[in-house]
Amino acid sequence: MSGSGARNAVEWLASAAPDPGACRWAWERNPHGIALLPAGRRWDVLILPGELGYPTLDVLNRLVGRPGPVLADFGEERMGFFVPPGTAGRWIGTGIRTAGSGTWIVVPYPGRTAGKVRWLVVPDGSGTLNDPQLLELAMHEAAAGIARARPGE
Repeated sequence: MSGSGARNAVEWLASAAPDPGACRWAWERNPHGIALLPAGRRWDVLILPGELGYPTLDVLNRLVGRPGPVLADFGEERMGFFVPPGTAGRWIGTGIRTAGSGTWIVVPYPGRTAGKVRWLVVPDGSGTLNDPQLLELAMHEAAAGIARARPGE
């Protein structure tokens, strides 16, 4: 990602920081670095195990063409789907962790990898997020596909 798309994504992400200017400054000085940003202001994050997350992302790609932002972290064992603020507080899905108001997430510079954290779907800068209902449906379809692939377990 380069040019105005990256700038828009940086601006959008930094707008969630307590001090957006300091966040942008830190990224400009070290674009391979990360920022610690609060969830719950511009987005919440639903954190899926990679085993479910990757097939879920495949389903979302088929359904919407370009889903909202998605991070992979912790050796790609987990994936974070950015969803509207407030989603974490209402989410009741088993096995899905949430990051909402009062939590912080590690966010790499858009389009770059920082350690083991990288963007699978970079924010578009417009504020587009993953629709929680569509994400839930995609998770169900992905889980059904996983179950079909493992008969007898």
